[in-house]
Amino acid sequence: MAWLTRLLLIWMAYSSAGLSQAAVLEKQSAASSLQAQYATLGEKLQHNAFQRKLFLDSSESDHGLKGDIYALVDYPFSSVSAALNDPENWCDVLILHINTKYCHATTEKARTTLRVSIGKKTAQPLEDAYPIEFLYRAAASSANYLEIQLSAEKGPMSTRQYRIQLQAVPVENGRTFLHLTYSYAYGLSGRLAMQAYLATMGSDKVGFTLTGRQSSAQPEYIGGMRGVVERNTMRYYLAIDAFLGALATPPAMQLQKRLQSWFSATEQYPRQLQEINRTAYIDMKRGEYLRQQTPQ
Repeated sequence: MAWLTRLLLIWMAYSSAGLSQAAVLEKQSAASSLQAQYATLGEKLQHNAFQRKLFLDSSESDHGLKGDIYALVDYPFSSVSAALNDPENWCDVLILHINTKYCHATTEKARTTLRVSIGKKTAQPLEDAYPIEFLYRAAASSANYLEIQLSAEKGPMSTRQYRIQLQAVPVENGRTFLHLTYSYAYGLSGRLAMQAYLATMGSDKVGFTLTGRQSSAQPEYIGGMRGVVERNTMRYYLAIDAFLGALATPPAMQLQKRLQSWFSATEQYPRQLQEINRTAYIDMKRGEYLRQQTPQ
């Protein structure tokens, strides 16, 4: 039977090597695909209404929403990869979003999670916010490709399957090309709750996709559920950009730099993102940042 055992071990070794090689090829394909997307979007990145090198897309299905942002940033890939391949740094990113009330990263038995609380656009007690647990995974990290995945199976109002995925590749002149995807699914109660919000308090809310122009030549933007996912995708992207932009600042000043940068970026899109004034936002976020320094 010894020969059978040796044969089994050999087969397992070759199988493992095959799986490893397949994983490598898959990541190489993902990197190549993102590089090709960068070439395809060249003109749209340079000429758009966002006042930055950015392209946004969104989609809606019967059971979910998805937003995608592709962006060219003036930060070297090595810096982007080192900063975003760290779950604790993601908490510093996520807390910039106006609805994020808390974030804390923990690692147990090789499993890293981000305990996040989502709430109102104003200050509120943590117990009144909705807790979401994101599984953090560095799906790929090499000299020419980064892929970070955050996933949560349950969210508020019967929403589920939350996904935040960031992909990055180096491009010419020491810059980095990013792809951010934000998506989630919802059930009937979630859809009804969102429709009720959009018919009342959120009736004037719009996204970024241009759908036409009024007779006065004023632009008309997409509303409804796609407007919701576009606004949140942009908020998350601006948080990533603000975090990266503050890395060169002395550590003691980085929080203030991030907060000021995020708010200033949202002011570029008042029709979509204006919610509260700068002082109220910064005061709220400084308190929330201090709160998240201690596990709750």
